[in-house]
Amino acid sequence: MRQILWRFADRYDLHMLVQAAREVARGPVARLVSSGARSDHEWTPAKNTLLDAFDESGITAAFLDPDEGGYIAGPKNLALALIAFELAWVDAGAATGSLAGCLALSPIHERGTPEQKARYMSLCAPAKPGEDRKPWRGAFCLTEPIPYVGVDTGMLNGKVTIAEWKDGEEPMIQVEKRGRFITNMGFANFVTAAVDTADPRIKSSCIVILEETDPGVFDHGTTTRKLVHQLSSTSDPIFSLRVPANRIVGGYTVKDGAIVPNYTHSEVIEAVFKRTRVTVAIMTSAKLLSAIEPLIRYQRNRFRGAEQIKPGTIRHELGLQQREDAVHRLLDIWAMGEASASLGFEAARVFDILDPLEKEKTTFLESMGIRGTRAEIRHFRSIFQSAMEFLELEARPAEKRNQLRYQELKKDVLVQYALTDAVAGVLCPAAKLWNTGTGANTMREALSLMGGYGITEDCPGFLAYKWMDAQLEATYEGPEAVQRRNLILTMTHDLFLAQFKGWILDMRRIAGERPGSGACVLASAMKLWLWTYNHLQTATDADGVKLYSGARQGVNFRLADALCWLLASRQQTLDLMELEAKGPENPVVAEGLKGTIEFMGDLCHVQSARAAGEVGRICAELVYGYNRHPSWDNPENKGCFRAEELEDWEGSVPGIASYALDVIQPDGGHPDKAGPCAQCGDNSTFRQMRGQLDACLTGSQLAKDRAARALSKVMIPEALDYPR
Repeated sequence: MRQILWRFADRYDLHMLVQAAREVARGPVARLVSSGARSDHEWTPAKNTLLDAFDESGITAAFLDPDEGGYIAGPKNLALALIAFELAWVDAGAATGSLAGCLALSPIHERGTPEQKARYMSLCAPAKPGEDRKPWRGAFCLTEPIPYVGVDTGMLNGKVTIAEWKDGEEPMIQVEKRGRFITNMGFANFVTAAVDTADPRIKSSCIVILEETDPGVFDHGTTTRKLVHQLSSTSDPIFSLRVPANRIVGGYTVKDGAIVPNYTHSEVIEAVFKRTRVTVAIMTSAKLLSAIEPLIRYQRNRFRGAEQIKPGTIRHELGLQQREDAVHRLLDIWAMGEASASLGFEAARVFDILDPLEKEKTTFLESMGIRGTRAEIRHFRSIFQSAMEFLELEARPAEKRNQLRYQELKKDVLVQYALTDAVAGVLCPAAKLWNTGTGANTMREALSLMGGYGITEDCPGFLAYKWMDAQLEATYEGPEAVQRRNLILTMTHDLFLAQFKGWILDMRRIAGERPGSGACVLASAMKLWLWTYNHLQTATDADGVKLYSGARQGVNFRLADALCWLLASRQQTLDLMELEAKGPENPVVAEGLKGTIEFMGDLCHVQSARAAGEVGRICAELVYGYNRHPSWDNPENKGCFRAEELEDWEGSVPGIASYALDVIQPDGGHPDKAGPCAQCGDNSTFRQMRGQLDACLTGSQLAKDRAARALSKVMIPEALDYPR
């Protein structure tokens, strides 16, 4: 079922990868956790055996292309997301350790020169049969030991200077860098380190490759005393190394006697993080879904063993699940986990589509002599117009569109790149922000459903560890504020907003085809969000200050949060439609599919209702919250009636006095409240849409009740299948 939901049912290579990663997770990883390996901060010989397990299972090589020692051709975002999911199902530290090696190679993979790619990719490949060598391990060194480390990736203390530059020879550069919270440093052979220039002969920041055999200091550093992710190696390294300038990732040019790196450290990080954030988001999704089975088992077994609880009684068979609260709260966790995974895996798939388009785009622009960020931005202004034209044509019925022009734009690489990049730019920070942030809060709820058992070391499913680990994942690759800053830039792109409008129509169509999926309330919530966004572009607060601006993070950050709820629920609904369409084709899934679809549909409805509630609340607070409440001493008091006026009008409009709520008496007396009811200007459209949204919640609690009854009948094994 997951293969269909996450769109890899036709990928045999991914089937085998998932199976191999699952064996490692529920075998070596689970045994380490259950034996107490998480109680030690150091990178021990027992933990080091995980590296061999990753190599032997194919996890290490999954990042590499076949000509580099790997076995998966093409983009690998979905493959890495699946690895992260399987490992984090048991322990996120192991998942982080696996993915950190990919992160070290990512700057080289995304922006490295051909020579850099050939050297380091092949060195990191596991040894082939007959080879007598150990694969290299890498670490990505970005953050530094400065206050509030990791908040701003633009803050660099690491420096690079020119050590020696002889005529006709490669310049030698001196790199000084102190890292903090660097994963894989306990065994790293090389590091990709971000440094800023401290020499007028080097024109910008860059990322440099450092090897442990380079002359100077390659100190793996002091072990970080983490409370979480103890199955990954983390320390604070120190580097003072002299390396050739050809170690600058992406290479450099010489202009006016100075080295000009082809990419600044920020440009490399942008290319890397917009992909790798997705795998971290998936790690928290795995935690939520992995908590379901242990919670079901705990709830059902809660009273078994007591002398007065006899087999065959409802209390013996259902335990806590005979009560509505227990199953309803568990359903909320399950629905959140499904939506979280749907959003994360969709982001991974979008990047698999984007990667080849990006390469084609780069090749095409270089052939036209267009190089550099500014030149690309200028060129893409016309491309954006063509992309908007494509969306307009696509929205029309086939018989009413210009098919020749439509097909021309559909085959245009730059147009399709622009459209895909606009979506990917939103999905990546949205998944990282929502999956890890909301997921961490939801894991606390999961732990609370375990009662006192949840905070013990032998809690089934390692839920206490997972809850603690989730706190760290919310800060990985930039904490929540960084993701929100990224999101408020990408979600305002015209190409994204145009596609978002199309998504609303899609949800309306799905609501017609499958009324019980919650697509109706989701479409109404999406419409309300879009109206609120447009309203805030011109709205001002009570002092006349514009509401939507970069500095008003109380506005744009919260709107970004609301969007994340919508994106996750939308993708959960689309995954349901995929399962309903493709499930009958699979003989394993087809059996009992009707009941599965009904249950998953109710989960969609539950989550859509929750998302709609969050969006409605946030939007209402933003639309109304920045208006000043009227007071009784305001001379205008447009919302009030005076007692003498009502007496005059009663003669011509009998009964009007019964409709008047705010009446000011001749002596100035008035109802005992803050002031006249707030009118908040002309927001009748918002009130109408909010009312429609609330009405669309019809049936959502019935769906929850149905899902609760189904949950109490879900079959699970007698015991967890890990450790094994």
